[in-house]
Amino acid sequence: MTLLKLKYKKLLFVILAIGFASCSSPWDDKENTGDENLNVTLNEAISTTPETAEFGKLLSQTGYDKILAASKTYTVFVPTNEAMKAVSTTLLNNPEALKKFVENHIALTSFSSVRNTDEERIQMLSDKYLTFKGSTTIGDATIVTADHYAANGVYHIINKAQAPKLNIWEYVNSQAGTSSMSNYLVSLTAFSIYKSDADAKLTSTPGFLADSLSNSYLKNVYNLNNEKNSYTLFLMEDEGYDAEVIKMKPYLNKSTNDPDIDSTAIYSKYFTVRDMVFPKAYTKEELPDELTSRFGVKFDVDKTKIVGEPIVLSNGIVYIMKKVAVELEKRLVTTIIQGEKNNGGYYGFRSRMLYRDKKEPLSELLTSGQLYNDLMVELPNLAKFTLFYRANDMFSTKYKIYWRAINDRTANLFEQQLAIGGEINLTATGFPVENITKTFPMVIVPLNNYEEVEIGEFQYNTAGDSGLISLIGGTKATSALTLDYLRFVPEVKN
Repeated sequence: MTLLKLKYKKLLFVILAIGFASCSSPWDDKENTGDENLNVTLNEAISTTPETAEFGKLLSQTGYDKILAASKTYTVFVPTNEAMKAVSTTLLNNPEALKKFVENHIALTSFSSVRNTDEERIQMLSDKYLTFKGSTTIGDATIVTADHYAANGVYHIINKAQAPKLNIWEYVNSQAGTSSMSNYLVSLTAFSIYKSDADAKLTSTPGFLADSLSNSYLKNVYNLNNEKNSYTLFLMEDEGYDAEVIKMKPYLNKSTNDPDIDSTAIYSKYFTVRDMVFPKAYTKEELPDELTSRFGVKFDVDKTKIVGEPIVLSNGIVYIMKKVAVELEKRLVTTIIQGEKNNGGYYGFRSRMLYRDKKEPLSELLTSGQLYNDLMVELPNLAKFTLFYRANDMFSTKYKIYWRAINDRTANLFEQQLAIGGEINLTATGFPVENITKTFPMVIVPLNNYEEVEIGEFQYNTAGDSGLISLIGGTKATSALTLDYLRFVPEVKN
């Protein structure tokens, strides 16, 4: 019995030993190595290491010696003394710039060279981000020796100092005096492309999101002032930029009451430059042969038109381009209006409107049908039940109009028609739309037809708002009404 108890005691000791070992932290493991730096702060370790003493002097000069002696955990990417020789004396002699320089080497929390991700963007105390690639690269520097642990963090010794770079928006501003495209982008801080831009600027306050509300391009395309994300911008030289703008002018005819404002030129420029930025930093090797903008415009990337080397910035890459030629057929994107998004309202009873989630029937190839949403009014109890729609960004050209209207509920054929233009008279008795510009003929909606139907053509002489678009039901109170989508396809002028 005594022998058995002794065996249990030995087993318990082994289990406890394993448990204590499994609860030890990597930091504890570092302590067991006898590394003397674990007994000193980051500031002390960096300043007393001969290879990094020059950067240590800057820590004292800027007050970051005290910060790196505090109890918080930091990561410092420390340039070698040799790397510090390449730093501009102008920067070193400017107290504000020097502080930002030091901050751009320090991150809050600990980042080891052994990580779960191959690439990680790390926010530095400068509010800029550096990309930590693999275990050997930070920004555009190589890590000479990694994972030097101290009592309050870790530091890595690098072969190149990381002075803060401009971000893309700061770079655009710096080029405004010499680049027509840059000058235009900056001008959209004063000029609002949409009414919602002007409203946002009036209500914006300093701080969170203020930068994205201060400029129509930042608000509606991408916020190139955002340090957290990465972008690629094609910045065209004046000749190529002007040529693309001229191509767009016939399709962006705009009127204005101010003789000093050329609205056609302003909007032609906007619809040229909005397709020139992408939400990823493409290196020259990664740059694809074709890109699609967030507005659905596709174009070929002609790498022979790149001028010089890519400009690497804190939140992406800028390519200076002789030109970026985009075919008009691709630039003039189709407008699709979803049936369930009748943001213009309706004429009838809301209770009769069915917003549906549907699935197409199996095709002839027995593949799964596509999911879609639509709107149907099966029993309107009102003649000429009407759904109202609007769209922005119509070009000044002729459009071919199609709809997909799916009747999958009633064998009784019904008619509906489209009308463009006019105003809603809320005081009218009966059908409320007055002064319609064009009414298309009634179209029969057959049972279970999932194909598009061509409705006709409409000419927009002025670019911008579509005007009121009305989908009108039949003249009988029992006539149904349905719409999956409307598709407006712009034509290229001869």
